[in-house]
Amino acid sequence: MINRSLILTYFYLLIYITLSSGVILYNKWVLSPKYFNFPFPITLTMIHMGFSGAVAFFLIRVFKVVSPVKMTFRIYASCVIPISAFFASSLWFGNTAYLHISVAFIQMLKALMPVATFTVAVLCGTDKLRWDVFLNMVLVSVGVVVSSYGEIHFNVIGTVYQVTGIFAEALRLVLTQVLLQKKGLTLNPITSLYYIAPCSFVFLFVPWYFLEQPGMEVSQIQFNMWIFFSNAVCALLLNFSIFLVIGRTGAVTVRVAGVLKDWILIALSTLIFPESTITGLNIIGYGIALCGVVLYNYLKVKESSQNIPERITKDWVFEKKSSDVYRTDGSSIGDDDNEVVTDEEAPLVPPSSSSRLSHIGRTQMQQSSRNV
Repeated sequence: MINRSLILTYFYLLIYITLSSGVILYNKWVLSPKYFNFPFPITLTMIHMGFSGAVAFFLIRVFKVVSPVKMTFRIYASCVIPISAFFASSLWFGNTAYLHISVAFIQMLKALMPVATFTVAVLCGTDKLRWDVFLNMVLVSVGVVVSSYGEIHFNVIGTVYQVTGIFAEALRLVLTQVLLQKKGLTLNPITSLYYIAPCSFVFLFVPWYFLEQPGMEVSQIQFNMWIFFSNAVCALLLNFSIFLVIGRTGAVTVRVAGVLKDWILIALSTLIFPESTITGLNIIGYGIALCGVVLYNYLKVKESSQNIPERITKDWVFEKKSSDVYRTDGSSIGDDDNEVVTDEEAPLVPPSSSSRLSHIGRTQMQQSSRNV
């Protein structure tokens, strides 16, 4: 008998991998001077933010799909604004890297995301310095260095942009945990776009005015409305698809799917963009980095499974909030864990813990109540 639920889960994973790979390849094609030739990454990012913010506004204010959260000016100024600033920076630097380095090499550099997140978390005091995790981070860093050494078309500017974008994304993730989650404020993908996308648009406007606006006045640029509209729609759907997948599986599954997506994306980029050649040293270095990433994910899963009793109460508290993320089966997901999806086009707020762990916790509590 065919398991329809399992088929649907794999279908959602396929959608996530397709959209994530498609958005990255699409952005590269639009920005690259060799193809569509629109070398204005800040402008492209502003189009994404403006479109996403407008869609979120209509979904909340016009169609009443979800209700806005209770957002005071103090919370907005102290939480949303700094998070939006780092989110805008991560997208700006990440998209600018497409102008200088290949998609394949960008994916290899993105293996540094756990290193950046762990470093920032330790510096901000949200995580403790553990030697097992530290050694994993060293392994990842060594792998990325080896991969960079083997890069044929190595570009310092593009590498700096990408690494800077990675650390900006890490700061955003940690700030989201420290500022929003500590205040008990939970945002679903629609409300996160509603509050953060317009603010990110404003932050992007400042560098756009000084860096890209003068060049756009004097250069002959081509603007195809359908290309930019479809590009923005793909980016928006990707943000929703990540939460859809997590609702059926969990953040850990998305991490594994992300690794598979990276390998697929590296292979596709070498076929679509001939300049994205990879060497044996690239593969060896990326393999070493992935070993560190896999070990890091294993430690996080092990740590999460050991902390299930402490997480049960949190799950019940967060599930009572109207602003939680709701799954298709009617249950909700709280933001009580550090599990995040570290993708370049990651959602504005960190996804929740694995839904399976939450289900295990609720099951244990139900069994305990029956035994009383």
